[in-house]
Amino acid sequence: MNPKRSPPIPIFDNLDHTGNPFKRKHFDVETVAPKAGKIVGASIDYEYALKFLYSYNGSSATFNSYRRELERLLQWSWLVQECAVVSLKREDIEEFIRFCISPPLAWIGTKNVARFKVKDGDRVTNEEWRPFVSSVSKTEYRAGKVSTEKDFVFSQSAIKAIFTALSSFYGYLYEECLTESNPVSLIRQKSKFVRKDQNRAVVRRISNFEWDYVLETAELMASEHPDAHERSLFIMNCLYAMYLRISELVSDERSSPIMGDFKKDDDGNWWFNVTGKGNKDRTITVCEDMKKSLKRYRRHLGLPGLPSPDDSTPLISKNLGKGPITSTRMVRKIVQDCFDNAFSRMREDGLEDDAIALKAATVHWLRHTGISEDVKVRPREHVRDDAGHGSMQTTDRYIESDARERHESGKYKTVRDIE
Repeated sequence: MNPKRSPPIPIFDNLDHTGNPFKRKHFDVETVAPKAGKIVGASIDYEYALKFLYSYNGSSATFNSYRRELERLLQWSWLVQECAVVSLKREDIEEFIRFCISPPLAWIGTKNVARFKVKDGDRVTNEEWRPFVSSVSKTEYRAGKVSTEKDFVFSQSAIKAIFTALSSFYGYLYEECLTESNPVSLIRQKSKFVRKDQNRAVVRRISNFEWDYVLETAELMASEHPDAHERSLFIMNCLYAMYLRISELVSDERSSPIMGDFKKDDDGNWWFNVTGKGNKDRTITVCEDMKKSLKRYRRHLGLPGLPSPDDSTPLISKNLGKGPITSTRMVRKIVQDCFDNAFSRMREDGLEDDAIALKAATVHWLRHTGISEDVKVRPREHVRDDAGHGSMQTTDRYIESDARERHESGKYKTVRDIE
């Protein structure tokens, strides 16, 4: 059977169900890919892919990203090319990228599902899982559009993710003396896959008018149902005022944010310590409004207004039970409820056209909005450090060129003098 006409099965499970590969003696590739058993070198692919992925067990985001790219590569190499990954050359990697840009329909799903599931007490592959997933925009989904396999588009960011993951993987194989070179680094003309956009990337954000409605809505929700929404209000303020990423609010293997992460220095200034992207620690300025929000939320929890250095209370607690929130999905739902209610209020006030961005807005837009506003009035390097940007170039993306002023300045320029 043509491998392009039938979907492959998943290879890598979660780390909890995989175990430490460095403690394993046997790597039976036929258990995860029966057809790979006949390929020379496939068992080596499987062993070192597992070991490579395991080295990222401290960062679930990186593990999941690299697992996705390696799984696709192994499936393509074993099933389509019928050769081992350790034997691939530069031209093979280029062919693989072309395959990812336009995969066969049988390899495309229309929803994200788990790779494995439990059936009759056993962990088995999920027949609905696919290596690639088609999706529609949030606005299209709300309008009733259903995603199909033919809607699949492989974005530029997805292509960049391939280069990042595979270059790192082949660098690892090279260090282990399993390949003679890194075939990904030999691709000199990456521009034929990754386009260079002369225009500055658009920063997704909501307007100040929309933010005022969203915050006012969150305050109303908290006043009417404090047990359910004081936490919502605090989350909204954290995302906007401190530019937090959603992953920086929840407890995971990287960090467990607590109230004691708010600290006062010798000058009486308050800061928030966080472990962010790439396991990098940073200290964020806590503005006076954020401090007021912190006091309000803590008093709702029955705590003193401001935390002591040894306060181990979770930053964002569960509504039911004890302990911190561990799911970013829950935070997304909380924020989405605020967006939806704000949009409903604006529509009732006859401002539906002014609320257009709220239909597409996501949690991360609040971080973008906060940075975009602050970079107008604060020193760029201060915003850079609070946001955790690796370079000033990233921060500069948030400096908006006033299109109206730019057009006005060029509107009446002349091409020739007319007497």
